[in-house]
Amino acid sequence: MKKERKMKNKIINFKELDELALYVYKFLEKGGTLGLIGDLGVGKTTFTKRICEYFGITENVKSPTFTYLIEYTSGKKPVYHFDAYRIINSEEIYEIGFEDYIREEGVVIVEWANNIIDEMPEDTLYVEISHNDESTREVSVYKLINGEKEYVEFCNNYNK
Repeated sequence: MKKERKMKNKIINFKELDELALYVYKFLEKGGTLGLIGDLGVGKTTFTKRICEYFGITENVKSPTFTYLIEYTSGKKPVYHFDAYRIINSEEIYEIGFEDYIREEGVVIVEWANNIIDEMPEDTLYVEISHNDESTREVSVYKLINGEKEYVEFCNNYNK
């Protein structure tokens, strides 16, 4: 069983969630992988839309639930948007070329990353979102280092 450090969640409003998207964009500006985790309707696709806006993506950003992958190439960097919701066996992600995309110089965003956690690159940044109430979400940001969550402080880092 993987060790997990004490949860370091923060409750933030939607404006702060948009600011977090800017922080994540800056983290991914040169490329990388983002894993989004959360139940249906918490805002994973909306969060992805915000990040894509910062990359200058002009295509309509939507959930790739039924296609598994949507490529957005109109911005500063290509963004490869995966949805692992319907993945039953984590190795299925390779059938749609996941390995090729994580080797590219673009940005890979995976909704439902918890369904393929063992296949995610080591340097993935994770954003876990859950409902708090109608106007706020509980959020944690972390990387997995040797199977342990290493939390990233984000509330004071928006403008860095």
